[in-house]
Amino acid sequence: MFKGIDRIKYEGRDSDNPLAFKWYNEEETVAGKTMKDHLRFAVAYWHSFCGDGSDQFGDPTRFFPWDNVKDPLDKAKHKLESAFDFITRIGSPFYCFHDTDLVGNGTVFEIEKRLDKIIPLVKEMQDSTGTGLLWGTANLFSHPRYMNGAGTNPDFRVVANAATQLKNAIDATIALGGQNYVFWGGREGYMSLHNTDMQKEVDHLAMILTMARDYGRKNGFEGTFLIEPKPMEPTKHQYDYDTGTVIAFLRHYGLQDDFKINIEVNHAILAGHTFQHELQVAANAGLLGSIDANKGDYQNGWDTDEFPTNIYEVTEAMMVILAAGGFTTGGINFDAKLRRNSTDPVDLFYAHISGMDTFARALVIAHRILGDSDYNDLRKQRYASFDSPEGSSFEQGRLTLERMRGLAMEYGEPESIS
Repeated sequence: MFKGIDRIKYEGRDSDNPLAFKWYNEEETVAGKTMKDHLRFAVAYWHSFCGDGSDQFGDPTRFFPWDNVKDPLDKAKHKLESAFDFITRIGSPFYCFHDTDLVGNGTVFEIEKRLDKIIPLVKEMQDSTGTGLLWGTANLFSHPRYMNGAGTNPDFRVVANAATQLKNAIDATIALGGQNYVFWGGREGYMSLHNTDMQKEVDHLAMILTMARDYGRKNGFEGTFLIEPKPMEPTKHQYDYDTGTVIAFLRHYGLQDDFKINIEVNHAILAGHTFQHELQVAANAGLLGSIDANKGDYQNGWDTDEFPTNIYEVTEAMMVILAAGGFTTGGINFDAKLRRNSTDPVDLFYAHISGMDTFARALVIAHRILGDSDYNDLRKQRYASFDSPEGSSFEQGRLTLERMRGLAMEYGEPESIS
């Protein structure tokens, strides 16, 4: 599929080769770590090797060599070979998948049988190429059985099917050495409260996550469980609306020690936030786990999943990530798709190169801002009044409202407002 394209190399900022990195030099050291270790790039299996360019208004525009293969397992093998061919040529250390990306959809037991056969082949591909699995997950939203949700479905029979598919996806993630397991509650929400017992559904969601946590730990999964917030699409009210909502949920149900947050740029925008806001909320709670890198269109009220090229947005994000200590088990997964009119195989390289270069450049700039400028000092100075004895006592909870009133009388009307 990608014949004639060599492994993408770093050629520097003066290069005019569109199939070369200008900023991403994986061995370059920034803030004591290589770019490769800082950024931990991953290729999204679903958009890159399943996305056919179709949308709600049009038929597919991209066609893959395996499209006409009838047998699901043979199709999975063809797709697998091309996927790892691309991942190797682009030089990404990781990839991510849904179970159905690998083996197609169907009944949960059809998926189970195909996974049993394909996972050993995936393991061979990983070993031969040195590629790791950043995270795995189960697609619990596409099949018609999940039209009313998976873990929150009002029909227990559907919940049992979802739990089976979840178990198998965790097994696959463990077998492939996945460093994380992600939950995106694609239909875990409601359209109308008139037919919804919200408390029951949220309790059921927590129960499914608890069962998954217990099963994973019992079977040797030592990585991080991640929840990816999203405010809408497809349900009107998602239970995982934004990072703050998810953090409150995790703490309420006692899951915060095993779960962290996987934050997507486009989802932050749909929730009415900026990407860096969502990152900071997670970092403040000690629950920043991983990110899905893409870009939204501010003129569209839906999830466009464009490849990230906004250097300002990405730099602000990298400032938060660096200040929080960087990634441990997480990384930067390109949950981004080619545009409908990008139909040449080489376009997948152009898209990933631009995204990887954008993050590499942002890493360099963010490190310089945090280390070589007055940025941190200026922000600290803004709160300098809390370094006073009274301000410190306030922060430590040693003042009362009565004492605060006395201080206000002593200070008088502030001369300026910060």
